[in-house]
Amino acid sequence: MVTKVASDRQGIQSVEVGFRLLRVLAATNRPMMLRDIAKGAGMPAAKAHRYMVSFLRVGIVEQDASSGRYDLGAYALELGLSGLGRLDPVRLSGPILEALCEEIHETVALAVWGTHGATIVRIVDAGGPITITLRPGTCLSLCKSATGRAFSTFYRSPYLKKMLDDEIRELAESSKTAVTTIRRQLEKNLSEIRAQGIARATGSLTPGINGFSAPVYDHTGSMVAAITSLGTMGEFNAEWDSPVAKAMLESASTLSRRLGYGSLAE
Repeated sequence: MVTKVASDRQGIQSVEVGFRLLRVLAATNRPMMLRDIAKGAGMPAAKAHRYMVSFLRVGIVEQDASSGRYDLGAYALELGLSGLGRLDPVRLSGPILEALCEEIHETVALAVWGTHGATIVRIVDAGGPITITLRPGTCLSLCKSATGRAFSTFYRSPYLKKMLDDEIRELAESSKTAVTTIRRQLEKNLSEIRAQGIARATGSLTPGINGFSAPVYDHTGSMVAAITSLGTMGEFNAEWDSPVAKAMLESASTLSRRLGYGSLAE
């Protein structure tokens, strides 16, 4: 007996059609009007509206009451985090993060690259006020956060470059600063991070908070995650050669080895 491939199996066409709308929302990093979602999915707005009503009922999308715009809902985030949680770096990071938190006595987290950028998927909380700034599903600034800077330096993706360019322009507009000035400063930061092998941010994203973020690599030598730690200024030593930085690098190296990094060269 020959097993049929998925494309030959009988399915529910309406489900497949409806997911075209979700793909449009997922590919756009902002809430959208119904007409724009429908246009992106190539269907009439009236037909798209019926699907969106059902998606609202199950919580996979949500709608802003004042603007009428749609965005991915809580259940979409739950599905996304569940999928990310099945990735090997996330599964294998648990004991490593626990040990790191116990060693440095700071909140630590794991981030991976998601649809909307550098995304926190796992946290080990050391207690204290830092817990309110980080939670699973949080997407972090590529320019201002230690995690984002780690991905900006070591991760390779055309989409990352586009997101970084967009963020630089937004920062330039909000701060009334020339794009070239912000880009020059960022390039200086990333060069320093590249030389040190670990990213840091000192109060630039959240006032009073320092952070380190170390890249994690898989067996191909590609960055697949980042281990991040956060702590309050005055208590968190953000020097490049601090015990925290060294512990971060060692933990990232341990997880990388678990993922096969360096095995081809041995």
